[in-house]
Amino acid sequence: MKSSRSAIIDLGTNTFHLLIIEFQGEDYNLIFKDRVTVKIGKDGITDGFINDLALQRALKALKYFSQEISKWKVKDVNCVATSAFRNAKNKEEVLAKIKAETGFSIEIISGEKEAEYIYYGVKTALDVGKDPALIMDIGGGSVEFIIGNRETISWKQSFEIGAQRLLDKFHKHDPISHEDINRLEVFLVSELAPLLDVLSVLEPVSLIGSSGTFDTLSDIFCAENDIDKSPEATETPLEKEAFLKIHDELMYKNRQERLEIPGMIEMRVDMIVVASCIIHFLLKKHDFQKMRVSTNALKEGVLYKMLENKNLKKAS
Repeated sequence: MKSSRSAIIDLGTNTFHLLIIEFQGEDYNLIFKDRVTVKIGKDGITDGFINDLALQRALKALKYFSQEISKWKVKDVNCVATSAFRNAKNKEEVLAKIKAETGFSIEIISGEKEAEYIYYGVKTALDVGKDPALIMDIGGGSVEFIIGNRETISWKQSFEIGAQRLLDKFHKHDPISHEDINRLEVFLVSELAPLLDVLSVLEPVSLIGSSGTFDTLSDIFCAENDIDKSPEATETPLEKEAFLKIHDELMYKNRQERLEIPGMIEMRVDMIVVASCIIHFLLKKHDFQKMRVSTNALKEGVLYKMLENKNLKKAS
């Protein structure tokens, strides 16, 4: 039976992801996945630029991906970029440099499209349920919110308030000060007004976090409770009360102390403070019955739509 392979590259503000999928007949299999911490928004996103050092990190990651793509003999490559690219004043120059050095053509997607992909990615990880849920994805450049159930999206919006932006703007002391937190929450009241309005109307019962920060919060929760988390799991544990305890711990510890928390990883240790503040802010504004964590997000949503177009299913 004839087979073909496709690659998906997700160029996020913090992390670049690669998926390689093999199609055979009506079936498909994921045959390779990896991620590289790039932090393309570091020291530039606040001013709307991708600086030279960030571009070099991006090129290094993409050249590695290119090697893997060649090794797996992939012909079809789909590259999507998000907030840091959307808002970069020098994005055309950056895209041209990437094209020249890697051969990759990159599609910069809108925040609305990013939110849609995240919803479909989460649907591949877990049953959202019949009741409305708030799906939340905290990126380095933007945060996507989607309210929906297993059937449909009721509301979605992307906000350019990602963790790298908030880190640059509000995390001025380490540990973060009460003044920093208060300034951040005043900012969130203003920036997230459309979300706060719709929460009271649609009344989602659960908060579903996708990937990134939520993965690390789940890792911390599992480490504290001796829970053996499967690396293949697409939904991982995190309880609301446990999050509140972890949040309090993150607020009074400095960087080195946070790094020593079991389950913490270095790529998350700086941004997790402001990211946790966004989650905590929402829990104060709306009474969610439970929290859930999806390890799938944008890249799996791109795959979902690709499969939908091909009318394929995963091989058993």
